[in-house]
Amino acid sequence: MFHPTVARLTYRALLGRRRALVLGILPSLLVLIAVAVRLLADGDPRSSTDVLGRFALAAMVPIIGVIAGTGAIGPEIDDGSVMYLLAKPVQRRTVLLTKLVVAIAVTMVFSAVPTLIAALILVGTADGIAVAYTVAALVASVAYASLFLMLGTLTRHAVVVGLVYTLIWETLLGSYVAGARSLSVQQWALAVGGDLAEGKLITSEVDMGTGAVLLTVVTVVATWYGVRRLRSLTPATEE
Repeated sequence: MFHPTVARLTYRALLGRRRALVLGILPSLLVLIAVAVRLLADGDPRSSTDVLGRFALAAMVPIIGVIAGTGAIGPEIDDGSVMYLLAKPVQRRTVLLTKLVVAIAVTMVFSAVPTLIAALILVGTADGIAVAYTVAALVASVAYASLFLMLGTLTRHAVVVGLVYTLIWETLLGSYVAGARSLSVQQWALAVGGDLAEGKLITSEVDMGTGAVLLTVVTVVATWYGVRRLRSLTPATEE
């Protein structure tokens, strides 16, 4: 189910000089914004949750997921090099699951860790806000990495499609349109993480049980379909 060589090659592809620089931009910006808000708002809980919810969870985490998820397999499919890997005596399911583990790990490191740092800067350990948003970022990382890895097996334009989905659905509609919020990974993750916070500072359109179930369904279905798509690839495959 996990192949060390495939994992090493995937890590190299994701953490190359250029891609690592791109992955580090948003986390660095989040920490800088957290420092600025802390100095200007003096730890106001509402301002802090706005930064963590609307920037970290609604924008940074899904964009990191797009970069890591599509980058774990998309470029290899685009240039055809994935066929050399699939020609080896390794099950295609193992290839995809290994790449998924790497994509999830990278997404977690570049999203959940800076979210924790930013939350500690903003509010410290008060009201369980830092733990809540960190857990939300962790569970969202799993769903996003699975979703965008699957997308990388579906189309050569996975990055574009992923960014459009992220910026329009998750960042705009998922944050501001009531009907769309209940179908947003962001809101499902907030439901899971927000249950750990005190009071009603962190809210979601769904309850924790529903959020956990929907996150699990998205992850499992995306992984299953990604494996199915990888199994169907042949040297003559165009998309």
